[in-house]
Amino acid sequence: MPAILTSDMIKKSDIIMLGLNAGVLGSLVGGLMLALGLSLVAQGAHIGWLLLLPAAPVGGLLGWWLGRRAARPLD
Repeated sequence: MPAILTSDMIKKSDIIMLGLNAGVLGSLVGGLMLALGLSLVAQGAHIGWLLLLPAAPVGGLLGWWLGRRAARPLD
């Protein structure tokens, strides 16, 4: 069995900070896109759908990007 080096392992504090960063950043960006798109659609501007529909996936992609960035030192 290969030896596990503790210096290469992700710490619990890294996971907690990743969760906080991904949650806050995803919520802010996704929520802002959702609010702006919904207000535009409610006013009759169909261009608001371009902000409204991708709001949740964009928030999720930010979390995925932050996770990849946190795991980069392990490579």
